[in-house]
Amino acid sequence: MKDKKYKTGLVLSGGGARGFAHLGVLQALNEAGIYPDIISGTSAGSLAGVMYCDGHSPKEILKIMTRNSRLDYMRPVLPRDGILEISGINKILETNLSARKFEELKLPLIVCATDLNNGKPVYFSKGDLITSVIASSSIPVMFKPVIINKVYYVDGGVLDNLPVKPVENKCSLLIGSFVNPVGYEETTSGLLTIAVRTFMLNQAKEAETKKDKFDLFIAPPDITKFGILEIEKANDFFDMGYEKTRERLKEPEVKKVISEKLG
Repeated sequence: MKDKKYKTGLVLSGGGARGFAHLGVLQALNEAGIYPDIISGTSAGSLAGVMYCDGHSPKEILKIMTRNSRLDYMRPVLPRDGILEISGINKILETNLSARKFEELKLPLIVCATDLNNGKPVYFSKGDLITSVIASSSIPVMFKPVIINKVYYVDGGVLDNLPVKPVENKCSLLIGSFVNPVGYEETTSGLLTIAVRTFMLNQAKEAETKKDKFDLFIAPPDITKFGILEIEKANDFFDMGYEKTRERLKEPEVKKVISEKLG
């Protein structure tokens, strides 16, 4: 443990409204006495991560985020670069975050966004906080790209939905929370539905290639019951993440790994 920079690292995937499950994961971990020292997140994972790293508890974040309806999160705009506007999330962050720069957070945070011009993932950990998080959360076609220093950025999940790279080999215990498994979906018609479904299918394959990098990997299977835009199911998502994490923490092998890594 002495040669690692951080004791516990947590990686949070993208997944739209399913990201509320990350809060349940954090709640269960905290109750077990496990507190991340650094978080790396994409899209919904960056939203959960930034609120937690700012000092809010998982249940506080759930309460803050569920005060708003779906229209408060995203509003229709005249289609050009995106169908919806993400200004609602921007307002929630501006209202509830104490920090305005990464350096002002209580815990270090890394946010992944996709550089659309150069075709590569970018990991933000310094400077303007809210703009980076919004860029990380801007699902292509659905939301307009975010421009930072004349570069167009979209959702980090396009190229790295489970951003383990920035924290790999830097943590004694590395935990991954993946909230974008692929299941059967009956409704696959309509431009927005097809675009989002295609995007999520592309994201989901990453979990299989990366899950072995984690000491503890959490992926609630029942989360596919609800779509990624069903913000009204936030409490259900929270419960799924919470229960799955508690279940994993009771496994003898997981207990052994945690004891060895943190002991």
